Amino acid sequence: MLILDLETIGKRLYAIRKKAGLTQAEVAEAAGLSDRTYADIERGSVNMRTETILRICEALQITPNEIFTNSTPEELHFQETFDRLAKCKTKEQQTALRLISVYLDSLS
Repeated sequence: MLILDLETIGKRLYAIRKKAGLTQAEVAEAAGLSDRTYADIERGSVNMRTETILRICEALQITPNEIFTNSTPEELHFQETFDRLAKCKTKEQQTALRLISVYLDSLS
């Protein structure tokens, strides 16, 4: 589900930043923003331009999906992997699935 509420987006950015062990000042500097602007974004009181969102994502090493969807990073990673697999030829898909199967069997 797509998230458009600025306050929710700000909370997600806050959580991602904390998990990464970064300060607001560090993210702001890496994204080319003032400390005040980034703090306002995390508070959900500022509407961001697309360019700003992309710079923040780059600074946090995340994709926009991680702040604009309810999906977890793990779910997004699985989806990206499945999307890549879907673009492969049938024989390549079969090989990948056999490799996954062998790996899962080794866990038992």
